[in-house]
Amino acid sequence: MSRTVVRAARWTIGPDRTPGASTPVREIECTTCLNRSDPSDEQGGPDLWALGHAARTGHTGFREIVTAFLRASTTRGAL
Repeated sequence: MSRTVVRAARWTIGPDRTPGASTPVREIECTTCLNRSDPSDEQGGPDLWALGHAARTGHTGFREIVTAFLRASTTRGAL
């Protein structure tokens, strides 16, 4: 029989900064008809979609949807 010792540790969570990690992804959704932009990691694409949608439809309410990638890790030091 083996024994395992688990020591308590403090955890933190924040942006995933590991090599190759994805940057936040944005979408904009119309609150009237629920159409939405394509996801993008750049600001311009979703914003231009929303402005074009407003011009075409007269819809002026939008919701920004941001998906941010996080990573949990232990911190150094005692509790």
